[in-house]
Amino acid sequence: MRLLHVHSGNLYGGVETLMMTLAREAKNRPSLTSEFALCFEAQLAKELRSAGALVHALGEARTRNPRSLWSARRRLLQLIGERRFDAVVTHMPWAQALFGGTARASGIPSAFWMHDAAIGRHWLEWWASQTRPQLVLCNSQYTASTVKRIYADVPAQVIAYPVMLPPATVTNEEMGAIRRELQTSIDATVIVQASRMEAWKGHALHLQSLGSLRDLAGWVLWLVGGAQRPAEQQYQAELERMAVELGIAERVRFLGPRSDVPRLLKAADIYCQPNQRPEPFGIVFIEALAAGLPVVSVDFGGAREIVNENCGALVPPGDLNALAATLRYLITDPSERSRLGSAGPSRAFKLCDPATQMARIEKAISAITRDLGNSHGVEHLGC
Repeated sequence: MRLLHVHSGNLYGGVETLMMTLAREAKNRPSLTSEFALCFEAQLAKELRSAGALVHALGEARTRNPRSLWSARRRLLQLIGERRFDAVVTHMPWAQALFGGTARASGIPSAFWMHDAAIGRHWLEWWASQTRPQLVLCNSQYTASTVKRIYADVPAQVIAYPVMLPPATVTNEEMGAIRRELQTSIDATVIVQASRMEAWKGHALHLQSLGSLRDLAGWVLWLVGGAQRPAEQQYQAELERMAVELGIAERVRFLGPRSDVPRLLKAADIYCQPNQRPEPFGIVFIEALAAGLPVVSVDFGGAREIVNENCGALVPPGDLNALAATLRYLITDPSERSRLGSAGPSRAFKLCDPATQMARIEKAISAITRDLGNSHGVEHLGC
C-alpha cells in the first residue's frame, strides 16, 4: 500500500516527529509505503530526505494568495495521477482545508489525520469541514471526543502514534559527557521539559513551581525547544526574565532546538510538562517513559491516557502548589524516582510500539480502500 501524506511542513513538532517515524519504519514494514507532499522546504523536508523518504514539493501555498493555492492543488492532482497512490492522508485542518477537496476529486480514498482537539469555531476547521474524508484518524481518545465538532458523521479511529523507543539505559560515562556539555553536575537532579516554545505548554508554571523550590539544593532544569516564530521568541525572552526574577536563572538551561532529545532524556532524572491546556497526545511523554523517567504532567487530555500512578504523577490543571509538592517529593526521593522510572519503558512499549501501531495504521487505511460503507462512530485501536 502506498500512501501520500499531505502537510504544510513549515514547523517542527509532534506531527513532524510522527512523519519521521513513518519514514524510518518503512524498512520494517514494506507493505506500507509513505511518501510526503509538503508546501514548505524546511527542517521536515530535509530530515525526511535524509531518512530516505520521497518528498514532493507542492510550492508555498498561502491562503492569502489564491494563485499559490491553485498552483499547489494542480501539482497535487498531477502527483496523485502519476504515482498511483492507494490513499491520501491530510494532516491538520490547514492541509485538509486546502487540499482535502483535491484529494477527493482525484477519485482515490482520503483520510484526515486529526492531531489536535477541534475547537469547532476556527475558520480553518470550518473550511476543512466542507470536504468530507472517508476516515478521521485520531491520536487519542481526547482528540476523538471532539471530531463531531467538524464532522458529524465521519468514522473515526483512535490510533496512538508509533514512537521510536530507544533503549532506556545510559552509561555513567555517557551521562557525564552530556551533563558536562550542559554545565550540569553529575550529582544534580535534572528536571527536563522538551516542547515547543508556546505558552500553553506550561513553561511559566514550571518555572514558578521551581521558584518556590529555590531553597532546595541540587536540582537543575533543562528547557529543550527553540522559538520558531516571532511570538515564540518573545515568549522565550519572557521566560528568561521570569527565571531571573524568581532567583533561579543560574539553575535553568535554555537549550534551544535539539535533534538529540532522546539522548538528553537519558541523562535527566524527571520529565515535567505542566500544560495550560490539554495535550492532544504527547509523543515526548512516551519518549520520556522509554528513557526511564518518571513523568509529571497535568490531569487532562492525552497525558491522562499515557501517565498513570505506576510511571508518574498528574496534578490538577493550574495547581502551582500541587506541582511544586510533586517535584519536591521526586527531587528528594531517588528511590521513588527509580520505582516510577522503571515502569516507564514497558508502558511506552505497550502504548506506542512502532510495529504494532504501524500495523494498525495500515489496517485502518486498508479498510477505506475497500470502502467503509455506512459504518460510523469511534473505534479505539490502542491507547
